[in-house]
Amino acid sequence: MTEFLQQLLNGLSLGAIYALIALGYTMVYGVLRFINFAHSDIFMVGAYVGYYLGRLVPEGTLWGGILVLLAAMLGCALLGIVIERLAYRPLRHAPTLNVLITAIGVSLLLEYSGQRLFGAASRTFPAVFPVAHFSLGGLVLSTNQLLVIIVAVLLMLGLQFVVHRTRIGTAMRAVSLNPQAAQLVGVNNDVVITFTFGLGSALAAAGGILYSLNYPSIDPLMGVMPGLKAFVAAVLGGIGNLPGAALGGLLLGTVETFVGGSQWSTYKDAIAFTILIAILLFRPAGLLGRFTVEKV
Repeated sequence: MTEFLQQLLNGLSLGAIYALIALGYTMVYGVLRFINFAHSDIFMVGAYVGYYLGRLVPEGTLWGGILVLLAAMLGCALLGIVIERLAYRPLRHAPTLNVLITAIGVSLLLEYSGQRLFGAASRTFPAVFPVAHFSLGGLVLSTNQLLVIIVAVLLMLGLQFVVHRTRIGTAMRAVSLNPQAAQLVGVNNDVVITFTFGLGSALAAAGGILYSLNYPSIDPLMGVMPGLKAFVAAVLGGIGNLPGAALGGLLLGTVETFVGGSQWSTYKDAIAFTILIAILLFRPAGLLGRFTVEKV
């Protein structure tokens, strides 16, 4: 039983990170109906911002860790806004394939620019938060794991508040439902889309910091696999559905951890894509998504 609870804790910690990245995917899809494949590389940039800032603050202090987390979120929010303004806004009315190819191009640009700026070698992420381990009834707990879960839950609740209890959140839902009608009633679609990119990028940065706390080796390609898995999580929960993205991330992280601790551990990366194939075959709308009919 203790081993099961340990695996569950590890899975929820990993799944919370996937959920934060998946929320960025699903927010952009909900508003613009396309997948921002550069999102996983903003996750990487967030980790590097945390790496460099973490060397400037006292190591292992709570206030220093919070400062690093907030600064990384702010920096990546600005990066997301710049990417939207320069790369995606000129293609707002272009065919979806053009936007998809551009997203892949931006992703590659960030990856290889990262190799040029940061170097291709892995770096060890500093301990920006206090680290301690303690045992509870045979269950070994790490403050980093608890921090990941707590921060992720707070950010998800904050996102729900923004989307459902604020004017900009109402505008986001309006643009997601019908951008033309939203514009007719006075919603500035450009502002809403820019805000969506910034908010999603901030969540990706938080995911990058939290991921690096538990897996402290970072490199410019570190976002590729977590980004793909987070995309699977978004599809699993229902792309465009915020609670679905969170649920998908938690489920995927938990399943992956249990598989990683079994005799099938060599297939733990493949499990995400097996789930993707299964969900597309048997429930394309995802666990919490709704089936809709679109005119073509």
